[in-house]
Amino acid sequence: MSDRFVDLLRNTKIRLLQLHRDANCGHLGGNFSCIEALMTLHHRVMEADDRFVLSKGHSAGALYATLWSLGHLSDADLQTFTRDDSLLPGHPSGSGIPGLMFSTGSLGHGPSLATGLALAARHKGLDHRVFCLCSDGEWQEGSCWEALSFAIHQRLKNLVLLIDQNGLQGFGRTADVISCDDLTPRIAAFGADVEKINGHDPDAIVKAIARPPNGVPRVLILDTVKGRGLHFEGQLESHYLPLSEANYAAARSTLEREGCQ
Repeated sequence: MSDRFVDLLRNTKIRLLQLHRDANCGHLGGNFSCIEALMTLHHRVMEADDRFVLSKGHSAGALYATLWSLGHLSDADLQTFTRDDSLLPGHPSGSGIPGLMFSTGSLGHGPSLATGLALAARHKGLDHRVFCLCSDGEWQEGSCWEALSFAIHQRLKNLVLLIDQNGLQGFGRTADVISCDDLTPRIAAFGADVEKINGHDPDAIVKAIARPPNGVPRVLILDTVKGRGLHFEGQLESHYLPLSEANYAAARSTLEREGCQ
């Protein structure tokens, strides 16, 4: 991982932190469990013709910060986050967000949409890939498993599903809500090419995606910590609570001092 990318990732995390502080909104935990994945995809993996679907719409802030890091959104754009008539609502929607193909936020829709894109690309003879970032909680939706079954049957090797497995959802731990703390064996049983990796390690993400496909959709289980680096790291509170000024200052100091690792 280059020093330039390390600095870019750290600065984007700081901007994401500020984004949520200024908007005084929650859901920061799920943003900080997937920011490395989003930044790695957009800066180190995806090519110009590849497609991206953010299924876990709660992490809109991380997507917006990533687009800001690419120069696709301005500071002025970010300052309107969650405001009335904003280009950047709390869940991605609308037609003005660069690269946004679908409105998301109602969880469980992304895998089906991404599967459709991958199938359409094959029918058109196109060789681009489709990436979809999901949460582990939304895999309690039947539509996700239907999409996976269809994608495997169609052998959509141009489809890559990334699941942010931070183990927490709106009402508790996934292990307590539906007796599942690791989706890896369940997805492997469906016949997907599945691998669990450290979701906070950009090099591990790049390496996993670069591995040659074996003819079926690839599923990367990103082993992550919700709210990583924040005062409520690994706690349910990170799903809802906004930052106080003291918590913001402490988190920003940590990011500036320790970098991204």
